[in-house]
Amino acid sequence: MENSSLEQLKARVAEITDLAQVASLVGWDQMVMMPQGGAALRANQRATLTKVIFEQFTSPETGRLLDEVAPYEDLLDPESDDAALIRLTRRDYEKAVRVPSELRSDIARASSEGVQAWAQAKEASDFSILLPALERAIELRQKYIDCFDDYDERYDVLLDDFEPQMKTAEVRVVFQRMKDELLSFIRGLGDDGADDSFLTGHFPVDRQQALCHEVIDLFGLKPETWRLDDTRHPFVGGPGTDDVRITTHYDETNLDSFFGSMHEYGHALYENQVARELARGPLGHGCSLGLHESQSRMWENLVGRGRPFWTHFYPRLQETFPEQLGDVDLDRFYRAVNLVRPSLIRIHADEVTYNMHIILRFELEQDMIEGRVALADLPEEWNRRMDEYLGIDVPDDAHGVLQDMHWGAGHIGYFSTYSLGNVMSVQIWERVREEVPDLEEQFERGEFGALREWLGDRLHRLGRKFPPQDTLERVTGSRIDPEPYLRYLSEKHGAHATR
Repeated sequence: MENSSLEQLKARVAEITDLAQVASLVGWDQMVMMPQGGAALRANQRATLTKVIFEQFTSPETGRLLDEVAPYEDLLDPESDDAALIRLTRRDYEKAVRVPSELRSDIARASSEGVQAWAQAKEASDFSILLPALERAIELRQKYIDCFDDYDERYDVLLDDFEPQMKTAEVRVVFQRMKDELLSFIRGLGDDGADDSFLTGHFPVDRQQALCHEVIDLFGLKPETWRLDDTRHPFVGGPGTDDVRITTHYDETNLDSFFGSMHEYGHALYENQVARELARGPLGHGCSLGLHESQSRMWENLVGRGRPFWTHFYPRLQETFPEQLGDVDLDRFYRAVNLVRPSLIRIHADEVTYNMHIILRFELEQDMIEGRVALADLPEEWNRRMDEYLGIDVPDDAHGVLQDMHWGAGHIGYFSTYSLGNVMSVQIWERVREEVPDLEEQFERGEFGALREWLGDRLHRLGRKFPPQDTLERVTGSRIDPEPYLRYLSEKHGAHATR
């Protein structure tokens, strides 16, 4: 059964997707290739693209087509791609038309300018350099929230942009459960005698680059659909599906790039395995940032810090860095890469204490939006909570409130998705292990296809067809639940991880 209005709607959203994918390449270029002097030009370019995409999508023509397909939608199988496309486009449209195009453009311009201000502030370790851009970002986010009225808390509006249909109160319940347990664990930490000093030294960047490419090849992506580049703050960009741009950051004093590449691989694989027929439209990306993060944390931690992986790959790492690791046996190395030790920097944190970094940011973001903390006081409040939650003294702004680019970019509402992803990763992992009982034996042989294909078939191919929690329930049989994650931490890191 064909419907001409539906075909017109598909063509329209396909063209809008083309523009959005170009915008994603422009953003990738800004972070990876663009000379610093291009910042002002790029801010205008991104603002213009954002405005054009927004105006195309929110035009009366889109609304007319959505009205015309409504009767036809009732005849469709709700599980079908067409029904999902109409359903999601209508939700996105009804949300987008509430926001004036000029506000969208202002937000995009402020985001580009804020990223540059953040980079300068971090370089100088001076929060005051970022403060005007952050004040502007919060001002614009408040105007954005004011475009809506169907929320329980103002922060709900911002959270919905990254984790659709999830409420702040739901996240708060999950995080409070984690906070109670993890604070107890962290305060009970002692010195277990594990030595990780050999993870710091001299690791030539050219060898790191070769090894990062090697592990991505080993895990597997569709050939000729990806590239790996260096950037200050790693991410995955590009149009997606058959063009994924992975980035990592190389530091010759450590091996963080290796784990960072595995993390970004998880994001890339998700995009790489979305059903191809969904690629040129609103369904053709990962379902939410939380589910996206579940994939990156799965490959970084559940696979990449797991003993089965290292049983296979550790000889290769020793061969690459014999001076540093030649006399370090597998047991010592495995304990070192899983050492739980509170630290200053989120992206370098172990998988237990990492969550407290996120909970701190989640709380501060709500305080900023609700006016409970003055923006000029953020460094002080940040430092106080780092001491309370992790027992860490913050030496300067660069290692504290300025360590992440997100607030400079105006991405308020984003941070919680990192720990939501941790929680969901173990829910998915438990289901995989039930259905692929020899999974870890396969890893010991260097075989990762079964995991990759299971994820592609059960989760990745769906793209954005269904809301995030509905998608998780389809994959695991339940909605978000922190208990499997807390059990995992307890089993791996000791009884103190849960009561």
